[in-house]
Amino acid sequence: MTTPDSAPEFVRILEAIDKLIHEPGRLMIVALLYIVESADFVFIMRQTGMTKGNLSAHLSKLEAGGYLSVNKQFIHKIPRTFLSLTPAGRQAFESYQQKIQQFWRDMPARDESH
Repeated sequence: MTTPDSAPEFVRILEAIDKLIHEPGRLMIVALLYIVESADFVFIMRQTGMTKGNLSAHLSKLEAGGYLSVNKQFIHKIPRTFLSLTPAGRQAFESYQQKIQQFWRDMPARDESH
């Protein structure tokens, strides 16, 4: 979808938002991982309320996009999966935040007179 040049700036900002991050499930994951260095799969699953399968699907998309690093380890013979944002993932989330903030700054107030 291409927004016409005549579209208001706030509409053009929305078109430029990273769709990989913008999906609500992935946005929750990226936001959680942004504030920590790393988190395990079970922690993210509990925090987001997602099922294992749903979370795995979102993680796969983020990993394929270069935003997520997956590190599998054995701790006391128990397999654990640790997740962290890559530098590209952190930068993408910061850019996403800036665009969302700009969208709300540029969004005109509702005209109550009509």
